[in-house]
Amino acid sequence: MEQMNRNRGTGEVPVAFLLKSLLFSYILTGMLLAILAFMLYKFGLGERAVSIAIIVIYVTATLLSGFVAGKRMKSRRFLWGLVMGCAYFLILAVVSLIAGKGDVQVGSSFFTTLALCAGGGMLGGMLS
Repeated sequence: MEQMNRNRGTGEVPVAFLLKSLLFSYILTGMLLAILAFMLYKFGLGERAVSIAIIVIYVTATLLSGFVAGKRMKSRRFLWGLVMGCAYFLILAVVSLIAGKGDVQVGSSFFTTLALCAGGGMLGGMLS
C-alpha cells in the first residue's frame, strides 16, 4: 500500500500493475474464445456470427483492461485506457505476425481492429 501511495505522489507509472492488467485481459480473451469455440462446435455458428463475437471479445477485454487501469491511475484515465487498448492490439498483432509466419497483410481489418481495441480501452478508462 505504501508503494502505491508513493507512485501516485511522484507521478511514476506502475508498470507491473499495467502488465498484470494486460495479462488479465488476455486471460479473459482466451476464456471467451474457448467459449466461442465450444459454441461454434456445438451450434455450428456462421462466419458472420463468429466475426461479430470476436469483435465483442476484443472490445470487452480492452474495455475491462482500460477500466482497471483508469481506476488505478486516477488521472488521465482515458489516456491510460487508450494505452492499454493499444498495447493489447500491439501484442495481438505481433503474435498474429509470428503465428502467420510473416504472411500478414495490412488492410482495412488491421486498422479496424486497432480502432476497436484503442476505443474499447479508452472507453473503459473514461468509465472508470
